[in-house]
Amino acid sequence: MKAIIDIYRQTFKYKGVAILVIFSNFMFVIFNLISLVLFIPFLQLLFRDTKDKVELVAKPIYSGGFLDFITYCSKVFQYEMQQMILKDPKDALLFICISMLVSFFFKNVFRYMAVFHQSFLRMAVVRDLRNRMFEKAMRLPLSFYTNEKKGDIMSRMNADANEIEVAVVSVLELIFREPISIITYLGVLIYWSPSLTLFSLILLPISALIISFIRKSLKRTAKNQQEQLGVLFSVLEENLSGIRIIKAFNAVPYVNSIFSKINLSHQKLSTLAFRKKDLSSPLNEFLGSVVLMGIVWFGGNMILDAKNNTSLTGEEFLTFIIVFSQFLRPISSIAFNIGCLNKAEVSQERMNEILNADEKIYEAESPIALPVLKNGITYKNIRFKYKDEWVLKDIDLYIPQGKTVALVGESGSGKSTISDLLPRFYDIQEGEILFDDVNIKDASITDLRSHIGMVTQESILFNDSVRNNIAFGLTTAKEEEIIEAAKIANAHDFIMALENGYDTNIGERGNKLSGGQKQRVSIARAVLRNPSILILDEATSALDTESEKLVQDALEKLMQNRTSLVIAHRLSTIKNADLIVVLQKGKIVEQGTHNELIDKKGFYFSLCNMQGM
Repeated sequence: MKAIIDIYRQTFKYKGVAILVIFSNFMFVIFNLISLVLFIPFLQLLFRDTKDKVELVAKPIYSGGFLDFITYCSKVFQYEMQQMILKDPKDALLFICISMLVSFFFKNVFRYMAVFHQSFLRMAVVRDLRNRMFEKAMRLPLSFYTNEKKGDIMSRMNADANEIEVAVVSVLELIFREPISIITYLGVLIYWSPSLTLFSLILLPISALIISFIRKSLKRTAKNQQEQLGVLFSVLEENLSGIRIIKAFNAVPYVNSIFSKINLSHQKLSTLAFRKKDLSSPLNEFLGSVVLMGIVWFGGNMILDAKNNTSLTGEEFLTFIIVFSQFLRPISSIAFNIGCLNKAEVSQERMNEILNADEKIYEAESPIALPVLKNGITYKNIRFKYKDEWVLKDIDLYIPQGKTVALVGESGSGKSTISDLLPRFYDIQEGEILFDDVNIKDASITDLRSHIGMVTQESILFNDSVRNNIAFGLTTAKEEEIIEAAKIANAHDFIMALENGYDTNIGERGNKLSGGQKQRVSIARAVLRNPSILILDEATSALDTESEKLVQDALEKLMQNRTSLVIAHRLSTIKNADLIVVLQKGKIVEQGTHNELIDKKGFYFSLCNMQGM
């Protein structure tokens, strides 16, 4: 139920448009009823002899009150129609036809107006929901993505959002249009014949019980369906990302079979969900037809029984049946909309799992502004774990301003974790990290990260132009600044050789460029940011010798007069570092300059020997 309330709140964020939809639906119901009621004089003209056209009705007098006003309007209409029929039946017939035509015209105008405004409302709600989802996904910590699959998040933003789109219309119809229709039609039916109306409502509770049973079953199936779709998207995203390896290992048939099985499972669940959702409407319609036939039998007996002094005329009875058939339409629509809302409820719950996920990395209530680094970065008594086991244990490290500190060690020793803690991709459980004398948790995250530039082993580029990739996140960057950054990164020459120079689109993840070119664009991006602190995470380890030389030269230019934290795989690249920190199983086991550590003949010395240094 909470999820349905969420959908309702999102819909009525746009109150003006929602009110227009409700008003249009209300007017649609009124004109639909008028077009049906006009059948009474039409039937009177067709089925009565000239001398018996209508019973003479005195000109009505309004006595006051809302209900009396409705009765008064009805009697005025009957009186005026009586006068027209007595005067000239053909003119009366023409008037009735024109009146019905006008009623049908306005009925459909207001029906379209409701749909017109609904089209904006449903897409605006989905747009806002996707914006919230994306903004939340950008705020969530990296640890969230180690547990969640990207494909599942994409599924929630796509398929689940589409279910919410349908639910926006269902909410408006279920709460405002259909109840108004039912109350209006029911009031007219009771006005004509209370006993016949009471009889017609006997079987409706049975219908409601059956639909309720289907609703609960549908909710379970819909949840399984949406979860399976998330798995499907995850497999799709994973295999498209790894297409090179799939082809290289002739694994196309293997991944095809896996995808087909998952796709088949989703198809079966989707088919079952659609069948359950679509069952409620025809079942409700059939039960309604049972009631309708009961009305024909019961009402027919009322009219045919000469001893029954019923006030219901034959024309009114036929119109009663027509109006009752329309009375069943909103009931059937309610059953259908409940089915849509059941699916949407599951989707909203799945989206709320993301929207309500704990961000873990929280902003300080009164953040301290960080000036340019003056003294250095201090890791003080740091202990950190991702889940249960400690990854870093009692780390004490000082990185002086303007110096280069290199982290070396085996895979899994904690090098990347130390670098990820500085920009607060993760928050430590014990200890503190100081920016000069300020705990980084007391500073604004945006402010902290504005001081830091990163170049990682994998060049993360975007499907955009070279210019926009270099100026990524800096909307005010000037052309000459972008070119200067590219020159420092040894990237200008190859960029100018591209088809459209700086305007060349580099493809998804920069795949139109070589590894060395991508890395130099990444370095240019860091240069343009002009950070006071640099984090270089094995920035040259995946490059060939020639590319490594160009990139290393660019990195040395970038590191000049900057505080640098370097994670090194090739130890030859950090021989000139001011301080080399050696990690083993989450602990610092050695630190010093290259020559000092070689003289110790400890763990660093053995690493150098393994690399032939």
